[in-house]
Amino acid sequence: MIRGVRGATTVRDNKADEILDHTKLLIEDMVKQNTIQPEDVASVLVSVTSDLNATFPAKPIRELEGWQYVPVMCTKEIDVPGSLPKCIRVLMSINTERSQKDVHHVYHFEAKKLRPDLIND
Repeated sequence: MIRGVRGATTVRDNKADEILDHTKLLIEDMVKQNTIQPEDVASVLVSVTSDLNATFPAKPIRELEGWQYVPVMCTKEIDVPGSLPKCIRVLMSINTERSQKDVHHVYHFEAKKLRPDLIND
């Protein structure tokens, strides 16, 4: 079964180091909470809000051990007025036996506001 694992984080500034660090922490947390192995990942889609363009947030994902063959792609989030700024969103498609209710979606920093119903602190 293929399931989607959602994650999101925010940064304070449009700075490459911060974008890379927050993305890496988010992915590592998603992997840990869902016991994900690189071989189980079908693909990863990373979107950023229009105020983030200092770097590609997919870079630290490709640098994780065993992840060099995982298809990863970046895209721009729809620029909806009033939406959460400086936000990086991740949709990871994984092969898993987990039911949808047992998938742990991960939200860091201000992104916790996006789906408080899915927060597993």
